[in-house]
Amino acid sequence: MDYLDLGPYSRAFGVVSLPGSKSISNRVLLLAALARGETTISNLLDSDDTRAMQAALGTLGVQVDNNGERCIVTGTGGVFPSESADLFLGNAGTAVRTLTAVLSLNDGYYRVHGVPRMHQRPIGDLVDGLRQIGARIDYEETPGFPPLKIKPAPISLDAPIHVRGNVSSQFLTALLIALPLADSHGSPIVIEVDGELISKPYIDITLRLMQRFGIDVERVGWKRFTIPAGARYTSPGAIMVEADASSASYFLAAGALAGGPVRVEGVGRTSMQGDVAFAATLRQMGADITMGDDWIEARSPGSGDGRLMAIDMDFNMIPDAAMTIAVAALFAKGRTRLRNIASWRVKETDRIAAMAQGLRRVGATVEEGDDYLVVTPPSRLTSHAVIDTYDDHRVAMCFSLASLGDVAIRINNPECTGKTFPEYFDYFTRVAKAF
Repeated sequence: MDYLDLGPYSRAFGVVSLPGSKSISNRVLLLAALARGETTISNLLDSDDTRAMQAALGTLGVQVDNNGERCIVTGTGGVFPSESADLFLGNAGTAVRTLTAVLSLNDGYYRVHGVPRMHQRPIGDLVDGLRQIGARIDYEETPGFPPLKIKPAPISLDAPIHVRGNVSSQFLTALLIALPLADSHGSPIVIEVDGELISKPYIDITLRLMQRFGIDVERVGWKRFTIPAGARYTSPGAIMVEADASSASYFLAAGALAGGPVRVEGVGRTSMQGDVAFAATLRQMGADITMGDDWIEARSPGSGDGRLMAIDMDFNMIPDAAMTIAVAALFAKGRTRLRNIASWRVKETDRIAAMAQGLRRVGATVEEGDDYLVVTPPSRLTSHAVIDTYDDHRVAMCFSLASLGDVAIRINNPECTGKTFPEYFDYFTRVAKAF
């Protein structure tokens, strides 16, 4: 499908049971593969990224049995059976970063690569961190970017490992997951973060899941992480993947923008995902938010004219969900400023540029900088705007919300949502109403 026409819609209400979290799904798949024992995973997300991870694990000799209802992974105890492999991982950033780190400790010959955009996404800070301990990783083309070739190497863990924190939290996640596989000769393994760590809630997900698989990492602030000596992954037996909190943002925003109530099920106040903070951001904008342990519900403001209010906010903690706020700003009174979003530049596309272009096409006035976006809504949205998605799932899902302004929107390449939420538009059109 080259494009999808949505709207005009003016109301949104209903209940949505969300699929599993991408961030949790791929971490759980890899941890299960590295653990001792068999792990049964329920509510695993079925998407391009999780299929890429499962295919890679299969190529590496891991037994993965997925019947669509549950996925059973037979752990390897930390050593992949295949000592050589060519791994194509699409545009799955989490898979590329974590597998690069794990494979550098697996004493084999591996090639890691993906789609052209993946080869534009930086990985140099992770490679530098791994080279500190002796890993042999070569750049096949442009230094600092995939494709990569990984070769056996003696590993030394005599000193703390340093990694920059201000480009991608996935670099730290990759080191945390991989380093328990190394022989530390009876000593703890220390990772130190240089600079500000972005997307801290995603590191929290990593630490919580490592704990579920038997490894407690000691954290001093967000600067120093210590993996205990002799730590090894052990299967928890069974684990259920939470619903995706980033995906929840689109439906919660729909309820806040277009009446509601819209309730999302599978994620709530007990979630381990930082993106549940998106609900609090909507509340700051005036939305009526209620929440239970595993559900969140959103309605438009109950007072005044029912419109949201603009905000000025640092989105370092929830950069993915912040994209939804950029579109919600089209419906808010005043200028909305999103700060500390430099990480958008190195995602599936340059998200600051892509979002700015789409927002202008629907009539907004937009100011963009290296790490910020300022959105001033028009008096009325431009109908029949055409949104280019640049093969970025979140751009496509975000701009579906513009159709709730009683305008028609065309989304180019809507199938790019297959990266994390293949059925997104089916879900969206169940809650979006034309009256």
